[in-house]
Amino acid sequence: MRRAVCPGSFDPVHKGHIEIIARASNLFDEVIVAVSTNYNKKHLFSEEERVNILAECVGGLRGVTVEPMGQGLLAEFCRDHGAESIVKGLRSEADYQYEVPMATMNRHLTGVETVFLQGDQTYAHVSSSLIKEVHKLGGDISDFVPTAVLKRLESQNFGS
Repeated sequence: MRRAVCPGSFDPVHKGHIEIIARASNLFDEVIVAVSTNYNKKHLFSEEERVNILAECVGGLRGVTVEPMGQGLLAEFCRDHGAESIVKGLRSEADYQYEVPMATMNRHLTGVETVFLQGDQTYAHVSSSLIKEVHKLGGDISDFVPTAVLKRLESQNFGS
């Protein structure tokens, strides 16, 4: 069985993330979406909410599960879960330059390989940070986020 991990904070998850996860599910038998917490960021949704939103969004994808990454290194999470690959989506050359040192370190630490998937150009300009900012300022983000995110933003009255 070929198992991969798609890591991220997913705060909030957007359609670019879902597109990469769906493509990864076609390449691997199992994909674990590992929801991390970046303590340097102010999160819109709690870790539990992000796990639940993602589970709702990817529930129809074969072989995809969602779980919190917890404390520790991504490479160790992969080793502990029997994953041979990390899947990362790239939007630009800047993403590539940011990701390569981490990919090299993860391979050095545990032998896990990183697979880069070029994201669909429809979402090349989309980031969770930009979505949060546009929403906070009253802009329409409905083209960029799954319905599960919109529902929670509306019900919790975030932003606008």
